[in-house]
Amino acid sequence: MNLSGARSLRARVTLLATGLVALVSLLLLWLTWNLVGDAVSAVPQLPPGTTVRVDGVDVDASAVTEHLRVYARNRVLLFGAVAFCFVVLAAGILAWTFTARVLQPLREITGTARRLSIESMGERIGEVRTKDELAELAETFDDMLDRLQAAFDAQRHFVANASHELRTPLAVIRTELDVTLADEHADEAELRRMAGVVRDATERAERLVGSLLLLARTDGAGLVAREPVDLAVIVATAWRAVRAEAERRGIRTEFATPGAATFGDPALLERIAGNLLENAVRHNVEGGWLDVVTQAGPQWSVLRVRSSGGLLDPAAVPELFEPFRRAGVARTARTGAGLGLSIVRAAVQAHGGTVSAEPVVGGGLSVTVHLPALP
Repeated sequence: MNLSGARSLRARVTLLATGLVALVSLLLLWLTWNLVGDAVSAVPQLPPGTTVRVDGVDVDASAVTEHLRVYARNRVLLFGAVAFCFVVLAAGILAWTFTARVLQPLREITGTARRLSIESMGERIGEVRTKDELAELAETFDDMLDRLQAAFDAQRHFVANASHELRTPLAVIRTELDVTLADEHADEAELRRMAGVVRDATERAERLVGSLLLLARTDGAGLVAREPVDLAVIVATAWRAVRAEAERRGIRTEFATPGAATFGDPALLERIAGNLLENAVRHNVEGGWLDVVTQAGPQWSVLRVRSSGGLLDPAAVPELFEPFRRAGVARTARTGAGLGLSIVRAAVQAHGGTVSAEPVVGGGLSVTVHLPALP
């Protein structure tokens, strides 16, 4: 609402209030005029030929009633018209003043909204003088601004982290190319070593871009496909991708995966299990252990992945579901992009489920996923 709009609303409210008061005043004046006429008509009749002095005028008794009626109605009209003008004027002034006070919080809200931008999201309306619906509107508007600012801050943080993660493999590629090109005597072995480093860095950047695209697809988006899926089957499929790495590191595994049916996108559900198993293997310790459990229930199908690992602060565990957060490793580590659990959370929420994590006594992490059971 701009200034002209506020003035237009103020004028319309004032005209409406003044018109209603004028209409009621005219109705009261008309009723008074009729009541006075009826009251005068009830005056007793005097004998014929009698002269009566009314307001300094001698009037025949037969006409005194009509004379009194005309006189009373004229007085009612005179003083009623004066009272009518004062009442309407007072109503207009009161309505204009009252609407100004009522619309002041709206003008403050409008002014704040017009001044806001992405760079100045910190401004708020604050408390308004009134304690009514307008105060609730201002509070709701401030709450909305808080959520928007949090979303913008999270977006900036995410973009900054993604840029940093992408800059690392690109810097490795650039350095390797510059060093190799500067060496005039580089032989085939040196070129092959450089090519291997560039390939690894490229694969890391490719994995990061793929993870970002998958996170963008699942975060707040709907499901592309919906069909019955057995969690035990997707766990078996996901395990085949990391089994060789787990055996190479000597990780002891235990699977208790009876059938647990759910309903959703098979690709996303397989990515949930795959990310949990990849994290459990890659963030494990040499010679550690890994337990995977599926469980069917009347309302929820459960997937739980527990593994050994480093000691974790329980207060920091919820932060692992934020992008670019890793369990016990630096953000610039080469063990992953730190998007695994973020993708898990987004995919689980897209299916209407929940995911939680807690540290394991002695070191490690336990992640539990609840997905709606197949009806």
